[in-house]
Amino acid sequence: MLKWRVSEMGVACVGNWCLGCGGERVMAGKIQSPEKELRFTRSGQAVGYWIGAAVMLTVGLTLLACAWYREINPQLPHAMWAVLPVLLAVVFARLAVRLTRHAYLILTPLGIEVFPFFRPAQTMNLISWQEVADAEVDGDFTRLTLHHNVERTSGVHLSLRPIRADRRELLAKAVLGRLSRGGE
Repeated sequence: MLKWRVSEMGVACVGNWCLGCGGERVMAGKIQSPEKELRFTRSGQAVGYWIGAAVMLTVGLTLLACAWYREINPQLPHAMWAVLPVLLAVVFARLAVRLTRHAYLILTPLGIEVFPFFRPAQTMNLISWQEVADAEVDGDFTRLTLHHNVERTSGVHLSLRPIRADRRELLAKAVLGRLSRGGE
């Protein structure tokens, strides 16, 4: 498995893939505005809920359309059977909107703010940049590991799957770029 890693001594890339790309995939670059915050949402998870909402709404509308002909064929389902799929569609749509709007990770000048799925305002976790000695992102950009010491015996694993795939590389570049600057 290919791993990207940056430590206190600078940037290190494990594997030939990084070395053979001509430099365009170098993860630790300069960040243009380090005083601004970067916000990453769970929009990658929202896609499944949007699809579920569309399917449930289609099922509900199909049941309503079948109920229209109930007088001709009494074996068709009653129109009230459509209430459950339509309610599920509303719940899925609200959940998808919430996942798209609310933050999962925020990179600030102080550190990384991690917002869990349940009760994010009460259980938010701030990992300051001073606490992070080393960071690595796996080759698929699906897991970010923040190590609290150089020996890598303690730290935090963050799943990047809730974030859209095209945003994961940006997150990795921002975290690794911030750590490569050290205390600047």
